[in-house]
Amino acid sequence: MWPFAAHSQRASVQVIGVLHTGSFEMFAVPMAAFRKGLSEAGFVEAQSVAIEYRWAHKDRSRLSELLADLIRRQVAVIAIPTNTTAALAAKAATTTIPVVFGVATDPRNKWL
Repeated sequence: MWPFAAHSQRASVQVIGVLHTGSFEMFAVPMAAFRKGLSEAGFVEAQSVAIEYRWAHKDRSRLSELLADLIRRQVAVIAIPTNTTAALAAKAATTTIPVVFGVATDPRNKWL
């Protein structure tokens, strides 16, 4: 009975994909605030939510590969903090997974 209970509990964990063109070291403080906000909203990391980070390390050519990986993982949502290029790539990569982003420019601008 224990493996079934463990499997049932694991199934309730939602996975959030986080994508950025930078690196974790560059965005450690905003990512801590992101995790804090999830916690304040009732999402407990490793219990009710898991976060899959994908960092391009300033190599924008990797965005398609990183997005394909998140899509294969069937994340519940893709979060993109402060990056228009990554937001546009996500918009082009999926129409079924919600993409949440925060950017200072309009992501519909085709000149970016």
